[in-house]
Amino acid sequence: MAIQLIECTPCFSEGRRHDVIDAILNPFRTTPGCHLLDHRSDGEENHLTISLAGRPGPVQEALMAAARIALETIDMNAYTGLHLGIGAVDMIPFAPVTNISMEACTTLARDFGRRLFHETEIPVYFFGEAAIRHERRCPADLRRGGYDLLKIEASAPKRRPDIGEPRLHPTAGATAVGVGKRPLYFHVNLRTADIAVAVKIAEAVTVHAGGPCHVKANARAIEDRDMTQIRFTILDPAVVPLYRILEMVRMEARGWGVEVALTDIPGMVSAGAFIQSAAYYLQAAGFHLDQVTELRLLAAMGDDT
Repeated sequence: MAIQLIECTPCFSEGRRHDVIDAILNPFRTTPGCHLLDHRSDGEENHLTISLAGRPGPVQEALMAAARIALETIDMNAYTGLHLGIGAVDMIPFAPVTNISMEACTTLARDFGRRLFHETEIPVYFFGEAAIRHERRCPADLRRGGYDLLKIEASAPKRRPDIGEPRLHPTAGATAVGVGKRPLYFHVNLRTADIAVAVKIAEAVTVHAGGPCHVKANARAIEDRDMTQIRFTILDPAVVPLYRILEMVRMEARGWGVEVALTDIPGMVSAGAFIQSAAYYLQAAGFHLDQVTELRLLAAMGDDT
C-alpha cells in the first residue's frame, strides 16, 4: 500500500525562551514517522514556526504532545510581541504531499481539531479547506486583532469557535486548524532606512493596489543595518512566482531611487517554486521539473515502492 505523507507548519506564540522552544520541538524530533524539516523563531515577533512532514498518524501524535507542552508553558495573558496570534498553539495548517487527497486531509484536520479540544480544552477555529464557515477560509481574517480582541469577541456569534464553548481557554487562547497549500515567505531588503518608502513599495505589490492576488506584505525597519525589509507571504506560489514579486519590488523601488540589497527565504520552499524563478532568470525556455535529475530520481524511487 502506498504511504500517505502530509506536511504541517504549526505556529506557536513563543520566540524568546529557548528552553520552551526546545521543549516544543522535542516531540517533532523524537516521534518516529514525523520529520522535523525546519524551525524559525523570532524574538521581536515572539513567534515560532515549524515545518514538519510525515505519515498522518505520527505527525498528529507529535502535534498533540507539543500542544500539551505549549499549554503548560505559554500564558497568552502575559504575551508580548509583534505577531498577533490567537493562542499558545496559534495555528496548525495541514497540507497533502503524496497519496492523500485534499478531501482526506480536510477530514484529518477536522478530526484533529476535535481531538485537540477534547484533550486540552483549547477551542478551535477551522480555516482554509477545512473551514465550516465560508468567512473563515482566510486565516488572517480569522485572527484579526489577535488574542486580546478575540478574548472579548469570542462570545459573539460571528466570532464563536467552531469547536468548544463561546470563550477562549483562560491561558492558552484558541487554535486555528486548517488545510491548504503551504504559503511561501519571502523577504526583500531595501537600501533605504525610510520606512514610509518601504511601506509604499509593499502596498504597491499587493492586490489592494492592483498587484497580484494571494500576496500579503508588511514592512519593517532593520535599524542596525540602516535598511528596511518587506516581508511577503505568498499564499499560492504556483500562481504568484518568486521572480514576479522581486521584479515588481525592483520596479516600484526604482521610482523612489531605492535599490534591492538582498532577499531571504525563511523556512522551507518547494523545489518547483525555486526552480521556476531560476528558469526565468536563466531564460530557459520550456524548462520542466522533469529535467531536474534529483526530482526525476525521487519520482522513480516512489514508483518502485
